[in-house]
Amino acid sequence: MEVKQRLATIQQQINETCKKMGRNPEELTLIAVTKSVSSKRAQSLADLGVKDFGENRLEGLLDKQENIQEEVNWHFIGNLQTRKVKELIDTIDCLHSVDRMSLVKEVNKRAFRPLDCFVQVNVSGEESKSGITPAEADAFFEQLAEYENVHVIGLMTMAPDTEDESVIRSVFRSLREIRDKIAAKKLPYAPCTQLSMGMSNDFMIAIEEGATHIRVGTALVGSESEEDK
Repeated sequence: MEVKQRLATIQQQINETCKKMGRNPEELTLIAVTKSVSSKRAQSLADLGVKDFGENRLEGLLDKQENIQEEVNWHFIGNLQTRKVKELIDTIDCLHSVDRMSLVKEVNKRAFRPLDCFVQVNVSGEESKSGITPAEADAFFEQLAEYENVHVIGLMTMAPDTEDESVIRSVFRSLREIRDKIAAKKLPYAPCTQLSMGMSNDFMIAIEEGATHIRVGTALVGSESEEDK
């Protein structure tokens, strides 16, 4: 399937889900996760008007930035090693994977301006996933006050890889509830109004549960094998 068809399908699914939930589709940011495809395929999405791109590795990010011509927003969505922060931090518009204080400190030190960030929460409790625990959220946010270059706009999570929609929905709903509690504090350094959740297989559930940013890879961009056809 061509990228144009994939984008049209995703946009239709977004519009239908938002209509069902009484939401405005314009409130939603669709992030094209292009980690598994070439810069050429990513460029084809930019040509179609996609404005937000997500990468999870420094090398892939820099390659896409060098080759995509349009002005777009760059999201780093993967686990970020502290030692790579200095190479990355001033090339992105948003960091989705703040998961420890050592990373907060390094971002604050290296960024030349306040950077929009999401704090990653491991709602499901899976050992394979990064993120603070829900129980750590309050204390973590209190510590953020002294780091002026870390501007937390919301929370991020990943649901378990399961076909059980009730499990997926429970994870997304729990993240929203944590977000609501933090947002109610009206912290100037962490307004925390946004939710980054939902990927190719579960983004419609995420929208139903309040996602403001969805990170869609394969369903939108396809795969390298398709590029060769």
